[in-house]
Amino acid sequence: MSVAAKNVAVFGSTGSIGRNALEVIAASNGRLNAVALSAYGKLDLLLEQARQFRPRWVIAADQTVAARFDWTSLPQGTELLKGPNALAEVAAATEVDVVLAAIVGSAGLRSTWAALESKKTVALANKETLVMAGGLVKRLAAERGGTILPVDSEHSAIFQALQAGKHDEVRRIILTASGGPFRDLSLEQLKQVTVDDALHHPTWDMGPKITVDSATMMNKALEIIESRWLFDLTAEQIEVVIHPQSIVHSFVEFVDGSVIAQMGPPDMKLPIQYALEYPHRQNGIAQRLDWHQRWRLEFEPADQERCPALGLGYDCARRGGTSGAVLNAANEAAVEAFLQGELHFTEIVPACRSVLEAHQFEPDPTLERLEMLDRWAREEVARWVCT
Repeated sequence: MSVAAKNVAVFGSTGSIGRNALEVIAASNGRLNAVALSAYGKLDLLLEQARQFRPRWVIAADQTVAARFDWTSLPQGTELLKGPNALAEVAAATEVDVVLAAIVGSAGLRSTWAALESKKTVALANKETLVMAGGLVKRLAAERGGTILPVDSEHSAIFQALQAGKHDEVRRIILTASGGPFRDLSLEQLKQVTVDDALHHPTWDMGPKITVDSATMMNKALEIIESRWLFDLTAEQIEVVIHPQSIVHSFVEFVDGSVIAQMGPPDMKLPIQYALEYPHRQNGIAQRLDWHQRWRLEFEPADQERCPALGLGYDCARRGGTSGAVLNAANEAAVEAFLQGELHFTEIVPACRSVLEAHQFEPDPTLERLEMLDRWAREEVARWVCT
């Protein structure tokens, strides 16, 4: 049976997810077409991608940097757009079928919002969108008829495993975590961690912000919040286990005791392809497990005393409202301060906790209020760094 080709807007095409997505699109035998590419920096790579894929649009989100860049070799027929507003415009364009939301951080919220408002399918790799505004985003998708498909390996695994039963048959989900590069270090040893140490992940190849989040386990805290909204669960239905091999990407446990897991090598091409090709499965270029070799899979409970970020994730999943937006913004600012040498690794989570506790909680904020609190939380971290 032939499947109609899908036009995909790849937002964040120069990042790890975006580059993997373009490999998937290139290998799709015409089933997928990159109709738009965007980047904030790395404009040389963006231009190289444009020459290969010849999209309808190329978007340079940073207008200042884009104005100084030489675009003369942009392919004929590809329109250059500049500035963050262009993302929302392209997301709403009739030529776009699927938006791959792979912009890191809160910057990805507005374009995802525009896509869902226009009844598009969003392949969501930007977990911050649901962390910040999960209730509002889910309500918008339901009202407008938009669709959210998860790209994160853990949430893709849950999404796939949930098809083995009904929603009211789910007892709990279990998110797996590699534990990051410091899972075996003592609390004293963690105090000696450097930026270079934090940027060496044992199993995944990711950008610096996400790699640091993995090391602090904040990525898992954000995934707890995302899962609460994505799958309509309570915080008590979400658990985390440490799985160093990163082969089992997550589990669903049903009320009868049956546990369904999704497995595969640590290769983001598989969840990306699943989201872009859904509801069909196609041959792809993702790595395969080699069943001719011996495997050992290990699991252990996540220690919340050792990984205090998890507690913040559970608190925000329970409370909802403004808490997720504040935690996310505080973490983005704290990670950036760490990468710049202004904050120690062990201060990232305490800084986030301090800002989260200081904010005036609101149970039902508007999108504009969430964006205001996003800015406020970043300013609070800057003050925290200076004290």
